[in-house]
Amino acid sequence: MTSQRNKVRAVSTLPLVARQLGVDQDWLADIAADMDMEDGLIWVYGHDGDAIMAFSDDGIDTLQDLIREHSHNGNLPPVPVA
Repeated sequence: MTSQRNKVRAVSTLPLVARQLGVDQDWLADIAADMDMEDGLIWVYGHDGDAIMAFSDDGIDTLQDLIREHSHNGNLPPVPVA
């Protein structure tokens, strides 16, 4: 019997995804906070113990759905700081 392995080959960090989607990083982190690994959220830890959110391609798709949902409900993202 073989077990299924995760097929994620690369992830994108929160700051990169926020810039690519044109939304504020802090706002995006707030809406991503309820995501799970099954939704495509991955935590990346550095040697100093700091962690940063990162997302698989599926996670970015989930974020886009969440952005649409929040925007539709009137919770528009703030303008990103350049």
